[in-house]
Amino acid sequence: MDSLAEAVLNGASPEQLEAAPLPGDYLAVHTLAEDADMFRGVADKDVRKSLQLGRVPMPEIAPDEVLVAVMASSINYNTVWSATFEPVSTFAFLNKLGKQGGWAARHDQPYHVLGSDASGVIVRVGAGVRRWRAGDHVVVSCVQTDDQEPAAHADGMMASEQRIWGYETNFGGLAHYTVVRASQLLAKPAHLTWEESASNLLTAATSYRMLVSERGARIKQGDIVLIWGATGGLGGFAVQLVKNAGGIPVGVVGSEAKAELLRRMGCDVVINRNEIGLGGDEAPTPERTIELGKRLGRAIRERVGEDPHVVFDFIGQATFGISVFVVRRGGAVVTCGSSTGYQHTFDNRYLWMNLKRIIGSHAANLQEQWECNRLFRLGMLTPILSEVHALKDTAEAARRVQLNRHTGKVGVLALAPEAGLGITDPGLRARIGEERLSPLRARGGAAPAPLAG
Repeated sequence: MDSLAEAVLNGASPEQLEAAPLPGDYLAVHTLAEDADMFRGVADKDVRKSLQLGRVPMPEIAPDEVLVAVMASSINYNTVWSATFEPVSTFAFLNKLGKQGGWAARHDQPYHVLGSDASGVIVRVGAGVRRWRAGDHVVVSCVQTDDQEPAAHADGMMASEQRIWGYETNFGGLAHYTVVRASQLLAKPAHLTWEESASNLLTAATSYRMLVSERGARIKQGDIVLIWGATGGLGGFAVQLVKNAGGIPVGVVGSEAKAELLRRMGCDVVINRNEIGLGGDEAPTPERTIELGKRLGRAIRERVGEDPHVVFDFIGQATFGISVFVVRRGGAVVTCGSSTGYQHTFDNRYLWMNLKRIIGSHAANLQEQWECNRLFRLGMLTPILSEVHALKDTAEAARRVQLNRHTGKVGVLALAPEAGLGITDPGLRARIGEERLSPLRARGGAAPAPLAG
């Protein structure tokens, strides 16, 4: 381990961190441009074959950037997309960014360091950084924007230069160090561990914008919200946000085991999709869509007496037509992804004649992320971390997410030598309670056994 990393782990002062020499390279999970065609014509695009763990050169930081010693990160589905080189190779993003020249040229490399979540300690700040200093404990927003672009000041997600760090940029968080803009930083919640705080921001803030923000569904007290995939990273936070808003979450899951987990998370109404005969990732036929929509609608009305005001859908192809059908007159379907396929079909009569709305949503701007992080800092939102892996086992962790053999969020330790570190407000943690902070996690936080094959 390099001397700077040792200084971080030993709790060095800001002055000591600034004085410690930067290593010339660092350990990182990455993909290689030469592997971009490795899965062409292959049915099972096993991410364990494309994700590499090795040392990469330390980049120089720009004046508006900081270097963070990463204590922990997590797996998001964009890690799977990156590692399968689908729907497009991320090296196309890096090449396009590099063509801007200047500091952007650093991103166009034959390797791509992945990861769009991180918690850690700032060890260097650029000459133009004003609000942060070495030694600060931070979490990282996945959204990079150009703060000199006018559109970014109304809503950063509408800026033409908005990118997802660690997916559309290089030097991501699944590594010992990461380079981020100062405008991506938020204060780490002091009562959370490194791995807990690193598992929240991308998915929780995405759910916040979808449901709470004025740019999303704007849920209110009493709203019934149907949540597909309710024990996943997005869905688990959606349940909490609906509850916080005084709404009624209706969670849909694919097994009785996940249904039980969802009940432990406090979801008011739980529906096993096998209960309505919905299975697989293929889009049902138009006739089958209507039949399944009617079944789901009856199941919801039997439990709460009304149709849902909002449907939270990131599943996509397999569920979208049902979502449009089942949401009430004047209601909204809000979507941020399509894990089962991007081509959605639905009967438009049920949309226009019933004045329904479809809202597209993507990540969250910095203000929305700040508001969401505030809820964590107050203990009003809690992590849904289910398992923790070492950095060397990142490929195994990503494979679990690829196969949907996980619940909640999957954490990865980077420089943190073990789980459970990083807590600086034990009093708040004790008041919230370990059971509430770890509803999905096995005792001791051990990672599950490796997958076969």
